[in-house]
Parts: sequence; C-alpha cells; structure tokens
Amino acid sequence: MLRRMRKRTLAGRRAFAPARAALVLVVLASVLATAVLISGCGAGLRDSDDARADVDVAKPGSCAATVLDALGHVAQRVYREGISSERTVSALRMVSSSPALREAVEAGNATKARAAGQALIATGHLTNLRVVRARKVLVDLGGAALTPLNGTLEDSRGKPIATFVTSVWADGGLIAETNGIAEGTTVLRTGTVSSSGHTLAGSPALPDGALPEQGTLVHNGVTYQFTSFAASAYPGGEALRVFVLRALPSTEALCGASDEQTTVNTLSRIAHLIYDGEAGRRTLTQIHRVQQNAQLLQAVAKRDKPATRAAVGALLHHHIVRLRVSAGDKLLSDVGGPYVLAPVTAPLRLHGRTIGSFIVSIQDDEGYKRLANRLAGLDVLMYMGSRLVKSTLGAAPGKIPTSGPVKVHGKRYSAYTFDAEAFPSGPLRITVLIPLPYS
Repeated sequence: MLRRMRKRTLAGRRAFAPARAALVLVVLASVLATAVLISGCGAGLRDSDDARADVDVAKPGSCAATVLDALGHVAQRVYREGISSERTVSALRMVSSSPALREAVEAGNATKARAAGQALIATGHLTNLRVVRARKVLVDLGGAALTPLNGTLEDSRGKPIATFVTSVWADGGLIAETNGIAEGTTVLRTGTVSSSGHTLAGSPALPDGALPEQGTLVHNGVTYQFTSFAASAYPGGEALRVFVLRALPSTEALCGASDEQTTVNTLSRIAHLIYDGEAGRRTLTQIHRVQQNAQLLQAVAKRDKPATRAAVGALLHHHIVRLRVSAGDKLLSDVGGPYVLAPVTAPLRLHGRTIGSFIVSIQDDEGYKRLANRLAGLDVLMYMGSRLVKSTLGAAPGKIPTSGPVKVHGKRYSAYTFDAEAFPSGPLRITVLIPLPYS
C-alpha cells in the first residue's frame, strides 16, 4: 500500500540497498532475507534442547567487528533516548502534572487512578506506569520494559503523596527501533557481561551462561557478529544486556579499505535509514488517522476550504508536521512548517469513492537534524539548491564537500551526501558529517 501512496524520490538517491530505520523502521527485501535467516536460526536455538552455538570473542580489526562496533554505539544512543531525552522529559511531566491521576491517588481510588494511567499511556508518550502510595500499588500498567524513570506525585500544595515509575521503552519498542537502525536483530538478556544469563526477548535465543561483550556466534553453519551493552530493566533497574547481531555476509557491503572507511560506510548507511524511516511504517499510522477523520472527509467531499482547514488544524501536531489536502486539481488546505521533508501521498475516500488526496509529512528539517545528531552523533547540513536551510554547525560552516575528508572548526570529519525530497515536491540535498574518530 505504501509504495503506491508514496511520492517517488530521485533515482539513485541511495548509495546502498533500500531500507528504513530509526528511531525507527521498514526493512526492504534484501534486509528481510537476512532477518528471516536470523529468525530461523533463533527458532532452532530456542526450540531445540540439543541446539548448540559456538561463541568466540571478536577478532579485533575485522570488517564485521568494525561494523558492529559502530552499530553498537548507535544502538546505545537509541537506548539512552529512554534515559534522558525529550521523550523522557515529556513522559515525566505528563505523569507528574496529570490532575486526574493526582486526584485519584489523593482519594486512594485505585480504579480511577488506573483509568488515569491508561489515558496517559494511550497518548503514546509512555509505555508503562506504576504508582505506589503508602506502600500500596495503585497502578501497574504495561508489559516488559526497560529504562525505569522515577518520579514523585504531589498534591495541589506541593506535598508528596506518592511515588511513580514510568518508561518510554517497552521491550518490543526498543527491539524494533534497534533492529531497524542496525538492519540486524536485537536480543535482551539477563545478567552482566561476566555473569550467566538467559534470553528475555528477541531472537535468536542466545546460549545460556556467560557471553563475551562482543564476538561471533555460529549456528547451523551461519556466522553472526555481535556486540552488546549494559541496560536496566523496568521497574526495579535489574541488570540486563542488549545484544545486537548481524549475519556476517550482511556486513560485507559496508567494508572499506580501512577500519575508518568501514565506519564511515556504516554511519552513512544509518543517515539514510533515519531519513527513510520518516516515509516508512511510522507514517502509516498518521495516514490512517487522516483517512479516517470524518470531519476532514465531509469537508473535502463538499470542497469546503474553511472546513477543510479546520479539520487539518485539528490533525496537526499529533506527529504530523505538515498536511496538504486537495480535491482533484483544487487545493483546499496546506498547513504546517515551511521546511518539511519525506512527503507521502495518499487518497481520501468516502463511501468507496475517491474524493481527494493529501500529502503528509511526519518530519521537518529540524526533526531530521536532531535525530541524526542524537541517534548517530552526526552533524547535518541541508541545502535547497545552493541555499543552506538547516545546519548543526551554524549559519556559516564554510565550504563543505559533498564527500570525503573535511575539517570544520578544527575537528576532522568525513562528508556524505544524499538526495532527499522536500515538501510537497522538489529536491533537498542532505550532507552529513561523520566525526572521526567515531565514538
């Protein structure tokens, strides 16, 4: 469905095979083949008592180890979005400032407190919530999660009345985001790097017992490179490790003439995936919201510009940054930010009849800049023609090449450029600067 709705971007805009990410993330055919292979291996490890996997410590200097080292740094950045980020600030503020939750907790009404908690989770800004008053659990919502965030509920006079723990990272959410941005598979495991552990979530199920921090895993003749990092479980902060794996053949396209070039290739790929993710599966939810909005459908059917604009205004800001609605050749409304990217086009239908179409974007240039900087540590410059429209390096970064080594403010980078698409159409050039050495 999405392929039909999506506006085609410039030919040859990708340096590598198509895929999506980030924070989130649709993986296309070549990557899916790898994922199926990994999943199949995991099924054998999990379901057979006799299954064994050979695990070795990583060989330093190998291409696969270099790729996984870079991916591991990015995966840790994704994980830390659940510890300190705009997401965590929003979640903590929403819980601590909820009048419905505060009033229910003050009254000791567990039923109303639970309803208030469910309403908070339904916003999508948090995945879990546990509220305790006087050692009594009033609310305990959500499944397995990571990165517990602790806070205090206060009454209207500022007096503490309860404590709470929340999270923005359900197990499945972290796994999906990391899988997409790493184009591999993510596994959550109990314990520390020096202790025995077992798989909690994700596949393949890793062998029980102690595992090295990074290395290779061989099963059924297929070799996987892996890396890992420490994590904390919700709600009590128990020690976990997050393992990121890639089948060895899937890393070969990223290999360069040196470790540094391999790192540059890997981070260039991720820069693309973050952009592609803004026109991937995450957009589908917003497309469905628009297509099912009764107020908008009625307004478009009548070709009523004021009513269409009012409906569009109500849809904006809930993960949509710009929305352009037309009925045939007639533009009814175009509301949102001036510099928006990754547009997706879809039809509007009422009673089985196409009544119009819309172009939607869930990301603007500022959003991509922040994502690439936060999740991958990349500096970003965006150009429309020769005009610089967005930069993490200020308004006058100097002459930046489209590729290759460059020094900016005394720091060494490697530049990588790809063609994107502005809203509602037209070219947008994105140059990312990968810091060297990368960490």
